Amino acid sequence: MSKTPENSVTSHITKDGSHTLFSSKFDQYYHNPNGAVSESIHVFFEQSNLITSLKQNKPIQILEVGFGTGLNLILLLNFIDQFNYTGQIRYESIEAYPIEPDEAGKLDFGSQISKSLYQPLLREIFQKISENKPIDPIHGIDVKIHNDLFKNISLDEGQFNFVFFDAFSPEANPELWTAEVFEKVFEASSEDVVLTSYCAASSARAAMAKAGFYLARTRGALGKREMTIAANMETKLSGFKRINEQRLINRWDAGEFG
Repeated sequence: MSKTPENSVTSHITKDGSHTLFSSKFDQYYHNPNGAVSESIHVFFEQSNLITSLKQNKPIQILEVGFGTGLNLILLLNFIDQFNYTGQIRYESIEAYPIEPDEAGKLDFGSQISKSLYQPLLREIFQKISENKPIDPIHGIDVKIHNDLFKNISLDEGQFNFVFFDAFSPEANPELWTAEVFEKVFEASSEDVVLTSYCAASSARAAMAKAGFYLARTRGALGKREMTIAANMETKLSGFKRINEQRLINRWDAGEFG
C-alpha cells in the first residue's frame, strides 16, 4: 500500500494482465478493471488518431489531466519505439495526488511492454514529482508533471493538439468536470486539438460544450458503451456520431446538472 497526504492506493491486476490502482480518496480504480493498458490504448491513442500522427512523424503536444500511474506516458514511449518516431513531442501532465516512487516502481503493465523500459523510469519520475524537481527529457520528449491542483496550474495558450482527460469520474471528482475547467483546457488547446475521455456522462459533455468544444461519441473500451471525443474543429469529428452541443448547453444553463 502507498500513501500520499490525502490518498492511499492498493494494486490490482486487471483482466488484460496489467496493473491498476484503487484510490481510497476517490473510491475508484485508476483504470478499467477489464484492462488498464487496453483501455488507455483505445481511448487516448486509437480514437484520438494519435497513433496516425506518430506514424507520420507529426509534431505532438499533449496535455494530460490526471497523470495517475504514468501509464499513458509509458504507452507513448512504447509507440515511439514501435513506429520509429523521430518528431518533436511535448508532454505536460497534472497530478494533485501522486503515488509514492516505490509503488510506481512495482507497477506491471503486462506483456505488451517490457518492464525494463518503464519500472526504473516510473520510480525516477515519481521521485522527482515528490521532490518538485524538473524531469529531464525522456527519449527526446519534453516532460513536465505538475504536482498541484488543476486550478492552481497556469497553461500556455493555444498549444496542445491532444488532450488526455483522464481524471476520476464526475461523481468522484466533480471539481475537474466543470465548464471553468474545460474553458481553461480550451484556451490551452490548438485549433486542431482532439480531446478524448473515457467519460460519457451528460454533465461532463455539457461542461465541454459550454466551454466551446464540438462533441462526438464513439464506442467505449472493454464493456463501456460510449466514450467522448471533443475538438475545436468539427472536421476533426468526421466519422464519429455527433452530439448536439446546443441542447447540452441549454440543459447546463437551466441548471439541470447542478
